[in-house]
Amino acid sequence: MKNLNGVLVLLSFCLACGEERKRINEVEIDSSGDSTALAEEKPRVQFYQVEEEEAYPDAILELYSPLGNQVFDPGEVPFEFNIKNYPFGEVGDTSFRLYTILNGGDPVGFRTPIFQQELGEGSFRVVAYLVDEKGISLKNFGNYVDRDFQVGESRPFPYSAEPYLGLNLPHNDQEFEQAEPIVVDFLVVGGDMKLDGLIVRVEIGELSYEVDHMAPIHLENMLPGDYLLQVKLLRKDGKELEGPFSSVTKRILVR
Repeated sequence: MKNLNGVLVLLSFCLACGEERKRINEVEIDSSGDSTALAEEKPRVQFYQVEEEEAYPDAILELYSPLGNQVFDPGEVPFEFNIKNYPFGEVGDTSFRLYTILNGGDPVGFRTPIFQQELGEGSFRVVAYLVDEKGISLKNFGNYVDRDFQVGESRPFPYSAEPYLGLNLPHNDQEFEQAEPIVVDFLVVGGDMKLDGLIVRVEIGELSYEVDHMAPIHLENMLPGDYLLQVKLLRKDGKELEGPFSSVTKRILVR
């Protein structure tokens, strides 16, 4: 029994070390945004990313409808997807595994690849993507797709080759317990962060954190309060991109 306990302790230690090694780009910041003695008594906010094995790297999401800049009458707009190399719609699975974002809004989940949405007149950009079992967006090429279309007499978006953001998490007005990590999960659509020299900056209160690759960002130890969380796609020199969806703002509440 003594030897078994020793093995269990060693195993637990190794697992803990393994979990710790998954954290990358870790930064600690005083919750007040300064380094005064008073701030040191408060919990330090932690920002970090987690490096995990990619789920379903060969998954393919194809969008058959709408077509590019297709025009619909106001009302029910048809969406049709084809999903390959991914366990979508398995018997007994009631989770949402396909999500769409319209014009930078909150994601909406679907359990079927063919559906309709009620839309009024306007220009729309849809970002559609698959998620893993934890609800984190898949980020490999082919895991997500985007498309512009119009409803009614609206004009298309002006052409732009600049990349932009799709924010999976958090949702607007999402509530968190103070001990619960806040996960910021984003997609960079239409570009490559490394090749295009891009960074993503998260701003919350007076705090900010920057990353140079697509992986979920975790925030821990935020003080209770009502916050505006901004996620911005920038050039490495800090210059803002000109597209309408290069910045996303969400209101969150920490209890």
